[in-house]
Amino acid sequence: FTEWDLISTAGEVPNTYTIRLKPAQEQAYRDQSVDQAINTIRNRIDAMGVGETIIQKHGGPGENEILVQLPGVDDPARVKNIMQSTALLELKLVDSGPFASAAAAAQNYSGIVPANLEVLPSVERGVPSGGEGSYYAVQRVASISGRDLKGAYPSRDENGRPAVSFNLNADGAQRFGRVTEENIGKMLAIVLDGRIQSAPRINGRITDSGIITGGATGFAPQAAQDLSLVLRSGALPASIKYLDEEVVGPTLGADSIRAGLTAAIVAMMSVVVFMLFYYRLSGLNATVAMVLNLVILFGALAYFGAALTLPGIAGVILTIGVGIDSNVLIFERIREELRAGKTAVSAVVTSFKRVFVTLIDTHLAALISAIFLFLFGTGPVKGFAVTLVIGLISNMFTAVFVSRTLFEWVLSRRQRSEAALSI
Repeated sequence: FTEWDLISTAGEVPNTYTIRLKPAQEQAYRDQSVDQAINTIRNRIDAMGVGETIIQKHGGPGENEILVQLPGVDDPARVKNIMQSTALLELKLVDSGPFASAAAAAQNYSGIVPANLEVLPSVERGVPSGGEGSYYAVQRVASISGRDLKGAYPSRDENGRPAVSFNLNADGAQRFGRVTEENIGKMLAIVLDGRIQSAPRINGRITDSGIITGGATGFAPQAAQDLSLVLRSGALPASIKYLDEEVVGPTLGADSIRAGLTAAIVAMMSVVVFMLFYYRLSGLNATVAMVLNLVILFGALAYFGAALTLPGIAGVILTIGVGIDSNVLIFERIREELRAGKTAVSAVVTSFKRVFVTLIDTHLAALISAIFLFLFGTGPVKGFAVTLVIGLISNMFTAVFVSRTLFEWVLSRRQRSEAALSI
């Protein structure tokens, strides 16, 4: 009992002692709970596809506050509900019920509910939260808890209404099979956050799966999706209370994004001017490849629902630089082949063939770095990494295939003996 203090309270009640957790150990448990809550919230937010989030401890030492920043969220209320849901799933054997009220349930035990039982309300559709619905007396100790879950996913009940199915891990399945086999004919309450979702009767031995229904009308489709999401991410160690909520105004956010976009446009125009000046008409080839690269990049970001943030814009600017660097390698190789006396057609074919391996090496090295940034980075760093990965992949396509196709198209419009490049 090194974690506990034994305090005599004989002055109040004779021969009595109070066991109290030591302050240092209590704080350690608080810190552990905050860390666990951060991981759980992060898993839930990541499962929703919200990118570039910041989830971290807030305040000084000993504080149990969490700061969450979510850019580009379309439905803040839904995100708050998902973060706040404790998602404590328990399967408990029903001792008696249903009853019309908690008092009626207690009266069934002569007014005093036994210590090994507790009275819980059930979910009644059409009854306001906290209103009088059905009540059951269930075992206080759960037969199965959320720690035994292996997975959860939206499904349909036997009437075709939205529901949530779940699977148990090996240990949970073994205990569930034993409990159901020993209690055939009894009811089993499926309890979520202290409210009974359903209480089906056990008709036979059940091992590794079950289904959560949403009362008489079932869950709403979105509610079934959200419930399966929070169940997969695990239960919070404690309930969450919102202390403060701030929304960055569109003016402030737009100013930051506008400044970043201005930097990207200036960088792009500067690169275009340089390529046209140094490589003449072949610079148009690089410009077309760069524009197509950006179209693919922004299209992919829009498809995945990514928010345009400053780290993302930095990734776009870096993508422009990598793309132009690829074209510089190709153009310089073409110049070398032309100086060696080869025809324009032969120079283009040979140059792309020899530069291809170099481009693969450079892009693969950058891609590996970006993947590690995504795996070990925080929210903004992950956003930068995602943008960079998409940009590198699209640049390989535009630099190798699009640029070569443009060269071949230009040369094919001229006589083979007279074909020349402005480079």
